[in-house]
Amino acid sequence: MNHTTPPPRSPDDQEDRSPKFEWDFHVSAVVSSSVGTISDTLGVIEVNSSGTLFATGGIARKIRVYTLNGNPTCQFNICTPAKLSSLKWKPLSAGKTMGSADYDGVITEYDLETQMPVFERDEHSGRRIWSMDYSHGSVVGASGSDDGTMQIWDPRHDGVKSVGKVHFGAPVCCVEFSPFGGALLAVGCADRKAYVYDVRNMVNPVAILDGHQRTVSYTRFVDDRTVVTSGTDGCLKMWNIEDHDHSLIRTYRGHTNQRRFVGLSIWRNQGLIGCGSESNQVFVYDKRWGEPIWVHGFEPEGGTRSEHGFVSSICWSQLGDDECTLVGGGSDGVVKIFSGKRKTLT
Repeated sequence: MNHTTPPPRSPDDQEDRSPKFEWDFHVSAVVSSSVGTISDTLGVIEVNSSGTLFATGGIARKIRVYTLNGNPTCQFNICTPAKLSSLKWKPLSAGKTMGSADYDGVITEYDLETQMPVFERDEHSGRRIWSMDYSHGSVVGASGSDDGTMQIWDPRHDGVKSVGKVHFGAPVCCVEFSPFGGALLAVGCADRKAYVYDVRNMVNPVAILDGHQRTVSYTRFVDDRTVVTSGTDGCLKMWNIEDHDHSLIRTYRGHTNQRRFVGLSIWRNQGLIGCGSESNQVFVYDKRWGEPIWVHGFEPEGGTRSEHGFVSSICWSQLGDDECTLVGGGSDGVVKIFSGKRKTLT
């Protein structure tokens, strides 16, 4: 089901202009990883930097790597010892190493050629790790966990030990280094706040983003001075992290999110924001407007619709300017690949 008309405007939306629908999207491919009745909720999707491959992970304890161009096919899968919550292609590895974070509190790096683990870190007291990331152009990593800590580690220097650690006193749901280089790291926390740190001095955050009513589940950089956060209060918020007050720029509403991780991804080339929804839909926002510019239902192919289905993971390819690719995964293990193209002005 495709909806070309977005939901009615929220009365407290901050925008005074209606969104422009400048993009056409369509489903270009559907991939199902489900086998029988085995649960295969996808917790994470990651597209590689060249836009040629994507990887999925989740409840089924498998990393699956697919081709992205043309007809997607599974190249291989790696069985993992625990359920997966986060995946990242490791920088400086020519796309041959992938980091993973799991429900047992372990960071594992896999050699994708041998499909064997080459590094392991178990420093979160066995508590579930929700998110991991690598610093831009570096092998330094960060992870956030139910143990209430965000930890930074470097496998070149006794990688088991932390080179930096912050205690939040509440579960840490997301960590993301700035993809634009520099030393900034954004952290989303169950205390309803997001924090931005300069990793060279982590005594105090350089910004505290306080505005969500419930858990901040995702933090994503739009550019080197702007961050988008997602909360289980059902909205996204964009913040200016450079000004003195770290002001709220805009709030985005339309999707449903009260209790689950539904994914958040930014196509930085054109400022498009993708997220999932507990209404089992994919939402795309333009950073300029608080309402969605495109919504797509995620009904199962030839199956029985579940009242509890939801879109659980989202990732943009960072390639392109007038054409784009968005990959979304559902709680039923189905992956949909969406192609977008800027409309021709008439």
